[in-house]
Amino acid sequence: MSAYQSINPANNQLLKSWPNHDDTFMQQALSAADELYHSTWCKGDMQPRLQVLHRLADLIDQRVDELAVIASREMGKLIGQSRGEVKICAQIARYYAEHAAHLLQAQPYPSTVGDAWLEYHPIGVVVAVEPWNFPYYQLMRVLAPNLALGNPVLAKHANIVPHCADVFEKLVEEAGAPKGAWTNLFISNQQVADLIADPRVQGVALTGSERAGSAVAEQAGKHLKKSTLELGGNDVFVVLDDADIDEAVRQGAQARLSNCGQVCTAAKRFILHEKIATEFMAKFSAALQSAKPGDPLDESTTLGPLSSKEARDRLVKQVEDAIKQGAHVELGGKVIEGVGCYYQPTILTGLTPQNPAYYQEFFGPVAQVYVVADDRTAVALANDSHYGLGGSVWTRDILRGRNMASQIETGMVFINSQSDTAAELPFGGVKRSGYGRELSDLGLKEFANQKLVVVAG
Repeated sequence: MSAYQSINPANNQLLKSWPNHDDTFMQQALSAADELYHSTWCKGDMQPRLQVLHRLADLIDQRVDELAVIASREMGKLIGQSRGEVKICAQIARYYAEHAAHLLQAQPYPSTVGDAWLEYHPIGVVVAVEPWNFPYYQLMRVLAPNLALGNPVLAKHANIVPHCADVFEKLVEEAGAPKGAWTNLFISNQQVADLIADPRVQGVALTGSERAGSAVAEQAGKHLKKSTLELGGNDVFVVLDDADIDEAVRQGAQARLSNCGQVCTAAKRFILHEKIATEFMAKFSAALQSAKPGDPLDESTTLGPLSSKEARDRLVKQVEDAIKQGAHVELGGKVIEGVGCYYQPTILTGLTPQNPAYYQEFFGPVAQVYVVADDRTAVALANDSHYGLGGSVWTRDILRGRNMASQIETGMVFINSQSDTAAELPFGGVKRSGYGRELSDLGLKEFANQKLVVVAG
């Protein structure tokens, strides 16, 4: 039986299976990618590559609804959110098509040694291991910068979104990319390890779990390959006593329920100033309770299913374990009965560092709530985490917000907004949230040979 199956989590019906790719297919794909890397397509004028990105952006814009429906059926994302994901993919492709040439211009370095500058060149084939929660966006974050730079990519997508993986590859081909520029591989973890070990592969990018990231980083390190990791997050949503409470509640509920809570940068730990905690909790609970579960393709649905039965069962056990260790359920805490992988919006309080759940990421519609007396305690609690991806701070005093943002140990902090993403903004974290950055100029240069040239004398 194929490991790559498209199953609709709203009703647990099998939509289609895709056959696994064997080692022969994988080696042929690697050879094609390596051959392309050594051609003028990758090492010559970048304009033909940028034209592919322009056409890809246009193709995606023309097929927003079609692509959105595929994602919603395959992993349960609300149709409106799927459309948003598809549209940002077009924006990312267009951003690099329009800005890569400028961002990759040689950078002069004043030096007493001589006339010095830094050039940016491709390094070779990159392996991408990507997750299901944003089945197009995650692929585009790797494709666009590497296509612009000239690195061919071999992509192993999550095994529950094979339709998205397949249609993305066909879009890249339709946009005019040559064979080897982007290849979708339905392969096993062992085959991924074999690819990383191959001397023709020069880098590996992974977005996913800590466990997957650790395995990939170990293999990459063993074979001296550059790697980037974007792993979990346990992002804080700090609401201070001078915040716009209604807007914080609106965006906080949205941030916790978006994609059924399956977002690495979603608000997960709500840290409330004691002066506004009671008001926020009352309004926040009401907002979560008003979520309407249903078919992700129904525009009126506001809570979709978790991505799979396994994901839901994992969340069930996590909440049960947290309660056994002393957490209190203020709201929800149960599976939504009936067909599909649905779970109640949930609020947990009373979590202490002695409870393993205190340090865990809940990948579902579960919020942890903490109450603090002052800004210093809020920062200390925010930083008492194994993760360091994103976070947000809510206050009408922007200087106060900036001071707090500077002290929070994460890769990203938003003031008076839930975490967001844009092609021009770097994305990534610290601690167990990983290393390296995607998007912006930083993502473009992660897998570049940043070559120094000096004319001495």
